[in-house]
Amino acid sequence: MNLLHLIILGIWLMLPAYVPNPAAALFGGGAPIDLGKKLKDGYRIFGDGKTFRGLIAGTLCGIAIGLIQNLLSPMMGLPSFVLPALVCLSFGALLGDLCKSFFKRRFGLRRGASLPVVDQLDLVFGSWLLCFIFVREWFLYNFNLQIIVVVLVMTPLLHISMNVIGYKMGVKKEPW
Repeated sequence: MNLLHLIILGIWLMLPAYVPNPAAALFGGGAPIDLGKKLKDGYRIFGDGKTFRGLIAGTLCGIAIGLIQNLLSPMMGLPSFVLPALVCLSFGALLGDLCKSFFKRRFGLRRGASLPVVDQLDLVFGSWLLCFIFVREWFLYNFNLQIIVVVLVMTPLLHISMNVIGYKMGVKKEPW
């Protein structure tokens, strides 16, 4: 496979995981998942930026993108998704983001503070972990070593680019 094909395939396979975070930011708000609770360290569990509405909307948007991809996959010659894979990719991306937020609070980092590499790859590891647990056969069939490497290199570049665009559009408060 040539590099361009690997990049296209990597984006295609990860799109249901890439969409949930910006969708959660766009459609989120309302009650925070941690309900304002703090742990013994005095810091919030997740913070105000992680809301039920964002979690649900982001997950549903990721699933919807994947369903649209399933309609397009036969004519484009690209892989399709089983529904559990769409749920794992979409919800897993947000679960990875929640885990990152939990640890950022433990480190005393404020909402929106930068945590390089982790900020860019949390969604990848969250989505891959859920896929590996719940749809292992589908995951191993679609994510070979070449695709994994391409996604690990490409995702930080895409993440930073999209965040800068979101910042300039006024959707994000920080450009990272």
